Order: sequence, then structure tokens, then C-alpha cells
Amino acid sequence: MAKYSFEFKKSVVKAYLKGEGGYTYLAHKYGIKSIEQVRSWIKNYQKFGDDGLRRSRKNKTYSFEFKLHIVELYLTSELSYQELAISQEINNPSLVVRWVNDFRTAGPDALRPKKKGRKRSMDKDTKQKKISQSEDEATVDTSKEYVKQLEDELLKLRIENAYLKELRRLRLEEEALLKKQRESFTASEENLD
Repeated sequence: MAKYSFEFKKSVVKAYLKGEGGYTYLAHKYGIKSIEQVRSWIKNYQKFGDDGLRRSRKNKTYSFEFKLHIVELYLTSELSYQELAISQEINNPSLVVRWVNDFRTAGPDALRPKKKGRKRSMDKDTKQKKISQSEDEATVDTSKEYVKQLEDELLKLRIENAYLKELRRLRLEEEALLKKQRESFTASEENLD
């Protein structure tokens, strides 16, 4: 069960919109432990209306491409998980957190949909037919899968490359700043002599 009801969340948001107080005041007044929770409710309400405060009972599924797009946006922009979720109309920012963490640990394959349920057991005759059919189709399937793996690896390398370029740029800026500081320091020492 959800910790806070829809009506409770809406009353907190309405109090904020009426100007009764800020995040901290309202969190204290209504006994909410985190001001981030209040901030999140207000942002969700402003973006999605009442639906932003309701707990979604639907298991919405997102495609692999969409998840990958969201991860790329997070890694290449300076948006927070919350801001990214709201801008992409995802009602649950923790999904973005999970996708990014999965991508960082296991790469793009972690974002692919997983098969659900128990594997089906087959009798021996069916297994033999399946094996002979799959051997015939194996050349086509592996080439498609191989291309998909290569595309995923290419994407991962592009993201890594962009990260390393940015890191190099920041280091060069820092070195230039240190060099200027040293030059100004030596120039001021020469002026003292």
C-alpha cells in the first residue's frame, strides 16, 4: 500500500500553490520526512496534473530504443533524474535511475526486454524437430543478432568517447588555469624584486 494517499498529496500540493509555505514548511506541517518528496509531488502535479499524484497501477512497458535514448540523454546532459523523467513524461524517476545503473554495469543489453515466465519443457520428438529447424535458421538469426551486438557496442563506444573527450577538455582547461596562475605568481614575484 502506498504511504500517502492521493487526497493527502493533493492537499499538500494545493497548500503550496495557495502560497501557504515552501517545501520545508509544508513537509514539517504535514509530517513528511523529506522535503524532496514534497518537491517531487509539486513538479509531478504541475507536469501531469492529478495523474502525477496517483500511483500508476499499469505496468507500462518501454522499448529498448526508448530506454537507450533516455540513458543517452542523462549521460550527455546535465539534467537530474527527476527533471529528465518529467521532460520525457515518465511518471517514475526511479525507472531512469535503474536504467542508467543497469547500462553502467552491464551495457546496452541490460536494457533489452527479458522473457517472462517459466521455460516450457518439450517432449523428445518436439525437441528434435526444433533442433533441426533452428539449425536451418541459425545462420539468419545469428547474423541479425551479431549486427545488433555490433550496433550496441558502437553506441557504448560513442558514449564512452564523448565522456573521455569531455574529461580531456576539462583537464586542459584546468591545466591552462594553473599555468596562468603560475605565470601571474612569477610575474608578481619579479615585480617585488
